Amino acid sequence: MSVKNDVIKGNYVALITPFKDGKIDTRSLRRLIDFLIEQGCDGIVPCGTTGEAATLDYEEHIKVIELTMEYVAGRVKVMAGTGSNSTKEAIELTKEAEKLKVDSVLLIAPYYNKPTQRGLYEHFRKIAEECSVPQVLYNIPGRTSVNIEAETVIRLANDCKNIVGIKEASGNFKQICDIIKGAPESFSVISGEDLLTLPMISVGARGVISATANVIPKKMTDLVRYSLEGKLDQAKKIHYEILKLFEVLFIETNPVPVKTAMYIMGIIDSPEVRLPLAPISEKNLAILKETLKNHGIVN
Repeated sequence: MSVKNDVIKGNYVALITPFKDGKIDTRSLRRLIDFLIEQGCDGIVPCGTTGEAATLDYEEHIKVIELTMEYVAGRVKVMAGTGSNSTKEAIELTKEAEKLKVDSVLLIAPYYNKPTQRGLYEHFRKIAEECSVPQVLYNIPGRTSVNIEAETVIRLANDCKNIVGIKEASGNFKQICDIIKGAPESFSVISGEDLLTLPMISVGARGVISATANVIPKKMTDLVRYSLEGKLDQAKKIHYEILKLFEVLFIETNPVPVKTAMYIMGIIDSPEVRLPLAPISEKNLAILKETLKNHGIVN
């Protein structure tokens, strides 16, 4: 069976949400999106973990998606984060994103509730029934305290034709392989951990939703492209070249280091994050600055 042309594939940037004085910084958001697209990313993902979606109120959440669609202006794909630990709210957010004509949505596993696999299946199935937009599941047990097991993912992929992929950030490589092997060929497994992009693509994943790509969009696009084309020597060269950057950009809770790096680079006007996240420590700030210099990202 041939893979559809509209399959989720490539380097999608897990977009930060710039803030200034407690509000969304629209000027910085526009500058950031232009930078990412000029550097060759394949897609942009607003309102995910890296976008601090958990601290956006409902109106802000919709506004960030709306602004992203306006600033992207059809140049790349947009996959909007619309997940929630409330099925009702996830449906409402997804319907709003549909109205804005996003290309797809990203649905995080319900956090805090700790549903069973049956509960997870029913949650995602209900959203798929209510909303026709292509949907990508998001499995990140380290933040949600629940794992979407391979059997559940495969069942959803077979039962709900508009569930078209999963962002896998469990770190469970056996589970990832089971999904790739068992899901329909058109279903995309996407890396949710930057460090695992190359290894995951080597066993059949189709790309990454990357926080690091805010900082080095072209490098991440090249890494994904070479990996997908089977040019492993070139892919490995980039992987090892940016290995330290993968580590340092997660030296504190994401997106604190990434946001700080974007500020140091002059792409956004403030490194502001929202409580309960706190600014980067002085010790880690020094490490971050040194790493950016060593990689030639800043002088």
